[in-house]
Amino acid sequence: QVQLVESGGGLVQPGRSLRLSCAASGFTFSNYAMAWYRQAPGKGREWVATITTAGDNTNYADSVKGRFAISRDNTKNSVNLQMNSLKPEDTAVYYCYTNIRFSTYWGQGTQVTVSS
Repeated sequence: QVQLVESGGGLVQPGRSLRLSCAASGFTFSNYAMAWYRQAPGKGREWVATITTAGDNTNYADSVKGRFAISRDNTKNSVNLQMNSLKPEDTAVYYCYTNIRFSTYWGQGTQVTVSS
């Protein structure tokens, strides 16, 4: 079955960096676009970034553009989110996401807290 497992979250000071990873299994990873979403306390889930199957096209929410970078390694079935210049408003649970034949799949999420 499809599994998405995030890792790499934690507590970080404002201005620092963090790298999230998502390990995928149960499907042909290289055939599907991947995305990251986040959900801050008391707010709805928000799209962060998307990467195409070959990794040659990426898109970002305005709130993270220029600070975050999504990448993938199709040999390792993984997608990453490099987060730089973190701000307190980036605090959220970050989720890995994919859509396979009109079915959506989410990981369990990893907590990112940006605080001094």
